[in-house]
Amino acid sequence: MTIRPVPLQHAGMRAANLALVLGALADDAPLTRAQLATRTGLTKSSVSGLVGDLLTGGLVAEGPALPAGDRGRPGSALELEPQGAAGLGLEVNVDYLAAVVTDLTGAPRYRHVVTRDNRGAGADVLAALAEVASAATDAAAAQRLDLAGVCVAVPGSVAGGTVRAPNLGWDGVEVATTLAVPPTPLGLTVENEANLAALGELWFGTERLGDFVHVSGEVGIGGGIVVGGEVFRGAHAMAGELGHVVLDPDGPECSCGGRGCLERLAGQEAILAAAGAATRAELEQRCAAGDERALAAVATAGRHLGVALASVVNLIDPDTVVLGGTFAALAPWLRPAVEETLRRHVAGPRRRPDVATSGLGTDAAVRGAAGSVVRRVLGDPAGYLSRSVA
Repeated sequence: MTIRPVPLQHAGMRAANLALVLGALADDAPLTRAQLATRTGLTKSSVSGLVGDLLTGGLVAEGPALPAGDRGRPGSALELEPQGAAGLGLEVNVDYLAAVVTDLTGAPRYRHVVTRDNRGAGADVLAALAEVASAATDAAAAQRLDLAGVCVAVPGSVAGGTVRAPNLGWDGVEVATTLAVPPTPLGLTVENEANLAALGELWFGTERLGDFVHVSGEVGIGGGIVVGGEVFRGAHAMAGELGHVVLDPDGPECSCGGRGCLERLAGQEAILAAAGAATRAELEQRCAAGDERALAAVATAGRHLGVALASVVNLIDPDTVVLGGTFAALAPWLRPAVEETLRRHVAGPRRRPDVATSGLGTDAAVRGAAGSVVRRVLGDPAGYLSRSVA
């Protein structure tokens, strides 16, 4: 993410210029003070003062001098402080809880996953999630990382920290105000897991994707839409509900109250049932071994997914479709059916997107959650530092 449009010199703009300098280092560290002045358009004296604040605040580290060359005159190297502010990402999904701690450079420093059935009482799930958060906080402290904030990824719609997640049986669970987490300067935020998975792919994935749709395949199916480097959320923050695209109006009942939704035909539970497999690991093993029933179940799910995605592609014309979560694990057998269906149903060969496989897999949402905290620090270091002191 590029965090700056133009340099701002006049009084009252110090906060924006702090973000300008920190954003330049996030984009292309290491840099010297002279190089930062050139990159940002700020004066050398302004850069020196701003760098001093960032060094004091623990957001920037100073290393040995860079050699003379195409980066300019020799000068001490500046880069993001990996021991500075960190983000804690938490995820609630139907069959697991997860935590990741990410440092200011974007590197994951801690990861933990707990397998459990989270369908039912929200209070019980949040109590278990609080234990996961506590362990992550202890791990961060052991590495001398300062947690800047916490973001929770949930498989449902979020309004003011209140979550509605049919696959969990939640209707109005107050996550933001009831989840017990340690206090942090930026506090607790709650976000849809599909949106965070898309952001995780944008920030930490290895491929250049352009405008893309990230499909999170778990028990439910979520879609995150990224246009121009930003998540498209829609008027009511509910864009991307791909799992509830109706493919068969007379199909099986869905937890959302409808019938024939994509996730009932191509979600993880539907694929396992069709394959006669108990777990995803068993399904993958049987597919790798050439089991005909397992391969047929995955291919059928791929065709259903392809039909739903064809409508999305015809509507928004993305460069890329990214298969994430369970779909990433099953991609060797699922992807050909998705691509063939897109060829049949997308209007015009030039509009057919590339179909990519997520390198983050089921970690995309929790990585995106942790990364969203770090991005808030990079976007407003003055705000973070003032809250940290307070």
